[in-house]
Amino acid sequence: MRYTSTRGQTPALSFSDAVATGLAPDGGLFLPETLPAFDAAQLARFDALKNDYAGLCFEFLRHFATDIPEETLRAIIAKSYTTFSVPEIAPLKQLSPDLFVLELFHGPTLAFKDFALQVLGNLYEHQCRVRGESINVLGATSGDTGSAAIHGLLGKPGTAIFILYPDGRTSPLQERQMACTGAKNVFALAIDGTFDDAQSALKDVFGDQEFRTRYHLSAVNSINLARVLAQCVYYLSAWLRLPEGARASAEFVVPTGNFGNVLAGWMLQKMGVPIRGFKVATNQNDILHRLFTTGEYSVADVRPSLAPSMDIQVSSNFERFLYYSLGRDTARVREVMSTFKTTGRYVFENFDRDTFSASRCDDAEIPGIIKRVYQDFGYIVDPHTACAFKDLSRDRASVVLATASPAKFPDTIREAIGMEPTDPALEILKARPLVKHKINADPAAIKAFITANAV
Repeated sequence: MRYTSTRGQTPALSFSDAVATGLAPDGGLFLPETLPAFDAAQLARFDALKNDYAGLCFEFLRHFATDIPEETLRAIIAKSYTTFSVPEIAPLKQLSPDLFVLELFHGPTLAFKDFALQVLGNLYEHQCRVRGESINVLGATSGDTGSAAIHGLLGKPGTAIFILYPDGRTSPLQERQMACTGAKNVFALAIDGTFDDAQSALKDVFGDQEFRTRYHLSAVNSINLARVLAQCVYYLSAWLRLPEGARASAEFVVPTGNFGNVLAGWMLQKMGVPIRGFKVATNQNDILHRLFTTGEYSVADVRPSLAPSMDIQVSSNFERFLYYSLGRDTARVREVMSTFKTTGRYVFENFDRDTFSASRCDDAEIPGIIKRVYQDFGYIVDPHTACAFKDLSRDRASVVLATASPAKFPDTIREAIGMEPTDPALEILKARPLVKHKINADPAAIKAFITANAV
């Protein structure tokens, strides 16, 4: 299978080359030339693996990573899920007859990003070994992506990882997961400003083709295709494990800011898995809520919140959604993205609201939702997952994606229910020194830092 850019001005690449490249040289995002169409026979093969997460992941990804020998791919995936703390990898908990929670926080950094970034880290390690080349990985994060990316590459030979994050706008424990590893190949870069400032600077760095080639620079954000494809698997796993009566009607409720999480489920639906629909749950930074309720995609100011991983206004994966929505017309994608960059606004002319719905949750509501969920079900949710519990449908089954451990946000949980959840991995971090590098969200400053520390 080959991979093309959403902007249509980059030659098609293999899976491994698309992963190594990250952001396409024309500024677009890679997608498969054609999506596979899973028929009844393939869905049956998936169903037989519904209780074997690594096996299911291999069976899915082998349709995409066609340039990697299957036994090698199988070993990479098997290794990736040995770092999870529960045998189910992604437990599906039933809270009521029509309410399920998909727990995606049992990886090494206690967040859903581990599902893709453990795989991506091992893919990078494989590529460095096979090609005899080093790789420098650059990412921007609003919270969980950075720590998950770092823990996917901790100490791996031939790699260095540079993560930009908004100083003071992640939770203290999220910052410690990035800046207290002690690994010599990890650089936590704290910028003044927002995640969107970091993401914009990152894209400018990748736009310097000579620089990115010289330093074998690759992207670790959800702009990297491997991130989205690996995240498809937990939707597939959950859908297969739902009771038969719930499969046809279930709606996945997804806390999201950068749109990569829900895009993965939507792409799986486009491949033929009959998922009913998706509800996008935002915090007070509600660009996606406005998109799916009005058809207008427009930027507003970012306001720090209790759910910091969703403090985003420019959603990286919007361009992939746009590409499919415009019938894969790359010229139109270039036109729309150019207009959006200039005006900060785009309005869909014909917007399909059958698949997507949305909700919005202010900071003032989050502690009350956490308290209500605990009182009703004896279940503790983190602030991001709490946003997904607002205005749940009464007409169908709901599968809420629990995207992070509540232990990462102890202050908010304590305020809501008078308890402070803990996790041993986080307690260890509290005693370690914080090593972060203050840097301007300026492409020249970032390139200078990479130049001084690249492998």
